[in-house]
Amino acid sequence: PSLARDIAAVAARKGVHFLDAPVSGGDVGARNAALAIMVGGEREVFERTTPLFAHLGKMIRHMGPVGAGQDTKVCNQVLIAGTMIGVVESLLYATRAGLDAEQVIDVIGSGAAGCWSINNLGRRIVQDDYAPGFFIKHFVKDMGIALEESKRMGLCMPGLALVEQLYVGAMGQGMENLGTQALFRVLQKMSGLI
Repeated sequence: PSLARDIAAVAARKGVHFLDAPVSGGDVGARNAALAIMVGGEREVFERTTPLFAHLGKMIRHMGPVGAGQDTKVCNQVLIAGTMIGVVESLLYATRAGLDAEQVIDVIGSGAAGCWSINNLGRRIVQDDYAPGFFIKHFVKDMGIALEESKRMGLCMPGLALVEQLYVGAMGQGMENLGTQALFRVLQKMSGLI
């Protein structure tokens, strides 16, 4: 977020408008032009560019001044980090308990624990598909930014810090170019299952 504000300041001195517009939705959202786009910057500039964003996503929201899009993306990544550890641990447990993981996903994915990560990435895990929708190396970068910004704001984020370290461990095992769902492999190794 602070980098977006710095870039906007340089752009303004040159008479250029600037929006920060990170996205969420991964490879599936990108292919289907269904990304969530969180935009920071002047509302008037946002409104003029909305038709362009409409080609890329369905949920397009002006979040506030420059940097607000990035701040919203940080919120997204914090939530994804917590969600991914839950998805991976639940499927690890299901597998060890001898349950049919597809059926587990069907059931819990339609209840209170239902979310995009269990319904999409959970199925990839069951199929042993670790192709990246979002690379681990990029997720580690994003979590690092989130931790830095949180520290700057005086926030304690122990869950995020733990998940970030698990993903750093995944990178240490050569998984940086796999999808975030490959955290499952890390916990399988830690549990002595592979």
